[in-house]
Amino acid sequence: MTERARWRVLVVDDHPMWRDSLTRDLTDAGHEVVASLDRGTSVGSVAAATRPDVALVDLQLPDRPGVDVVSDLAALAEPPAILVLSASGERADVLAAVRAGASGYLTKSATRAELLAAVEETARGEAVFSPGLAALVLGELRRAGRDGATPEVELTAREIEVLRLVATGMSYRDIADSLVISHRTVQNHVQSTLRKLHLHNRVQLARYALEQGLDDPR
Repeated sequence: MTERARWRVLVVDDHPMWRDSLTRDLTDAGHEVVASLDRGTSVGSVAAATRPDVALVDLQLPDRPGVDVVSDLAALAEPPAILVLSASGERADVLAAVRAGASGYLTKSATRAELLAAVEETARGEAVFSPGLAALVLGELRRAGRDGATPEVELTAREIEVLRLVATGMSYRDIADSLVISHRTVQNHVQSTLRKLHLHNRVQLARYALEQGLDDPR
């Protein structure tokens, strides 16, 4: 898929005006909205049938917690990248969404341009957060990395090299520039590593890297 490719997006939000606005903005930007849902009950089956690249999920749904919906999506055989859109920027909500499998988290104060950019970046495997939230998540991952333990998996030297930079919070584009390789090559290494580790997204990958101490230059 090319850099400017059209992405397939699933929208899950119970507020009709917000949901309609999201659908319109995404469609105008050239993306395909494969489904627009106001409840979380059927999200897993709809996503399995429509196979979106990105799922935009509100945390406040009328029938079940949005975090549970994120967990359902992350557990699919072919999970989409999950971007939470929420009115809340509370620490507990952000960390709960990330632990459930969200790749990014935007508050609903984000502009249209910020939202569309976040969809593009999330679809390409980047971790996207509203200003101030990225540092919160990285700090939590570092703490978890000090406390946790994960079995070792055999990775190539280049995969480990890319993983070290992922642990520092660098974007794929910055990693590509640092290693003098293409953005696509970075994506391929990350996808290979995710498969080997049985992980779903970049946030989980960063946690693994921190658990292994790969953010330590020593």
